[in-house]
Amino acid sequence: MDERINELTSLIAAAKRIAFLGGAGLSTESGIPDFRSEAGAFSAMQAYGYPPETLLSHDFFLRHTAVFYDYYKQQLLHPKARPNDAHLALARLERQGKLSALITQNIDGLHQLGGSRQVLELHGSVYRNYCMRCHKAYSLEDILASEGVPRCDCGGTIRPDVVLYGEGLDADVLGASIRHIAEADMLIIGGTSLVVYPAAGLVDYFSGECLVVLNMSPTSRDRQARLCIDLPIGEVLRQAVPY
Repeated sequence: MDERINELTSLIAAAKRIAFLGGAGLSTESGIPDFRSEAGAFSAMQAYGYPPETLLSHDFFLRHTAVFYDYYKQQLLHPKARPNDAHLALARLERQGKLSALITQNIDGLHQLGGSRQVLELHGSVYRNYCMRCHKAYSLEDILASEGVPRCDCGGTIRPDVVLYGEGLDADVLGASIRHIAEADMLIIGGTSLVVYPAAGLVDYFSGECLVVLNMSPTSRDRQARLCIDLPIGEVLRQAVPY
């Protein structure tokens, strides 16, 4: 076993209150491409002729709903994906009473499928959808079964409950995330490049002594971290979190 993973195991054992902040890299081992790699969801946008900040924006959704949904259904919905070792290890950590909150930028719902309960979804979830006119709720299956733009029984447009560019984060979710990070004595950052704000700025609220970064590429917080591990996160957490 890598010595860094042994050190992580020891740090987790010593911690009393852990917060986890994760991103797209956590789900790549489940077969979901991250956003910024060559095979990622952003690269697929080139075929549409729009930059990601435009195609996934609030205004674009309203003005070009059919184009938005064509991309969204093809690139951002992965109903067959299943939790990987990282999701399962974090669920174990929660059951052991170590992990107080799992704060995720992902919208894929894999943490809940893996057994986690205390999940704070900064950017929403593909599993929640609603009519913009009457607010009737719709499932992911409803969206997948629809053709073109999903429509409500009332005729209104259904939209996913995900945060688009130009929209603010849910105040309650953001507030709870800040509180959990501020109260933690250990913060694990996993599978995120820490370039998307305001999510990346949440790290500023951590005042504990044990910051750990688990990411395949360097981040802006590496110099502050007590431990950095650049190995596949599922492999790391599977070994570091005891059964």
